[in-house]
Amino acid sequence: MTSVTDFDLKAYIKARATLVDAALERFLPRGEDTLGGVGEMMRYAMFPGGKRFRPVLTVATAEALGFDAGRVMPTACAFEMIHGFSLVHDDLPCMDDDAERRGKPSCHVRFGEAEALLAGDALSLDAFRLVAANARVSDVRPDAVIRVVEELSEASGFPGMVGGQLLDIHGMRADSVSAEALVGIHRAKTGALIRGSVRAGAILCDATEPQLAALTGYAERLGLVFQITDDLLDYGEKEETASYPVVFGVEESRRLARVATEEGLDCLKGFPESAEPLRALARYLLSRET
Repeated sequence: MTSVTDFDLKAYIKARATLVDAALERFLPRGEDTLGGVGEMMRYAMFPGGKRFRPVLTVATAEALGFDAGRVMPTACAFEMIHGFSLVHDDLPCMDDDAERRGKPSCHVRFGEAEALLAGDALSLDAFRLVAANARVSDVRPDAVIRVVEELSEASGFPGMVGGQLLDIHGMRADSVSAEALVGIHRAKTGALIRGSVRAGAILCDATEPQLAALTGYAERLGLVFQITDDLLDYGEKEETASYPVVFGVEESRRLARVATEEGLDCLKGFPESAEPLRALARYLLSRET
């Protein structure tokens, strides 16, 4: 077994992301598209992907609990499809109005605004089909799949990402945002999907309630660090009011990220060496440069 000192996170992410890409290739529509090209647009939005951070989290959680990636792969891909739908919609002129995504024209630039809106809708809805498909994986309990449907809905919808995005829009229109409001925005907009990715993996792998609570605590801190470091990387390049360095200052934001990382690692103290990918992901987020 790989030791903590020689764990290669870059290789781990690449290997797990490759598994996710292969699964998405299977799960997304392919072949002749008789529905106006919706399948082509869905694939365009999902490939090439980024680091596949959210599905890798789901897989890493399964592995921390002694299971392999296949146990949770449909659900891992579902969370990535929700993320993909959010990016398609974020790029639209009515939102961020971004003409490029990952080095190629945004979905609405390539296909049209109405088409991109529908492609995003298709990704978000098809994600729930994939969670349901996880019930066909051997030994996965149907009641666990039902819980994960709830997790995905809460993470992506009104209490989570969608609600947080609307709060963020309101925050960007305001002259200033309070510290309390900022934390609430990003706990929903960014943190909920990260939290759900971890919790879904744990639920499908029969985590005990103490294990689920510990993994939830880890994921909540991870979501905070993700947003803080993202804001720090963007600081000075974008004019935003709902940003950690704007509200807290650069040094305090860095301190908050360090504290959250340590708290997240503390949440994993009761887990074996198989949880090292989760630990390494937390350390990586704190020091990431992209």
